[in-house]
Amino acid sequence: MHIELDAINKHFGDHHVLRDVRLHLENTHSLVIIGPSGGGKTTLLRVIAGLEHPDNGSLHVNGREVLFDENHLREYRKHVGMVFQAYNLFPHLTALENITLPLEKVHGVAPDEARERAISLLRRFQLEPHYHKKPAQLSGGQKQRIALSRAIAISPEFLILDEPTSALDPEFTAEVLDMIEELREEDVHLILVTHEMGFAHRLSDYVLFMDDGVVIEQGPPDRVFDATENEKVKKFFDRVLKY
Repeated sequence: MHIELDAINKHFGDHHVLRDVRLHLENTHSLVIIGPSGGGKTTLLRVIAGLEHPDNGSLHVNGREVLFDENHLREYRKHVGMVFQAYNLFPHLTALENITLPLEKVHGVAPDEARERAISLLRRFQLEPHYHKKPAQLSGGQKQRIALSRAIAISPEFLILDEPTSALDPEFTAEVLDMIEELREEDVHLILVTHEMGFAHRLSDYVLFMDDGVVIEQGPPDRVFDATENEKVKKFFDRVLKY
């Protein structure tokens, strides 16, 4: 995965959410973005996903510039798998249909093949008993594993995950983190925002630490987690790792 961000800025009204964000990564398998709430992590993720237009700056992914016009973005998003903290499943569709419908309608996959892909993924992630259940009948962990299955069903260039466990209790959090780690081991490229620091350390090849819209620390996980000299980063880890 190759990602280049050059001078990305984003305002929401008077709020300067991203401030001159720059990043150049080559051959990176998993990028993890951490930092305090309100620091700009989700907005940056949404820019990379093509869901948010920056005010200025440029984004290149895997050697291609991402142009922020809707025609280009519509095609770009077809190659990006996305998973959000609120699951974003269609409430009126079954687990199986939540995977097959995007494959058929957005990606042009034949119905039989879409069904075969969906069933294979649901079986793989121990969701076979829940094929025909709707989201309201599922636990949070089951819903998030279905959302992950839907995202990887399209064979994306990379997978974007925004706080995928923030709405889950510890048991279901472990289920989802195990699934993400399994995907990581299978060479799925990942960009992840998380507050799970131990998981972030273990999963990441490269870490961005953001605060107040600025990247204030970046590098391999051992450097960011274990050897940072940035006082803001040290104080953050002192707080979140205290207990």
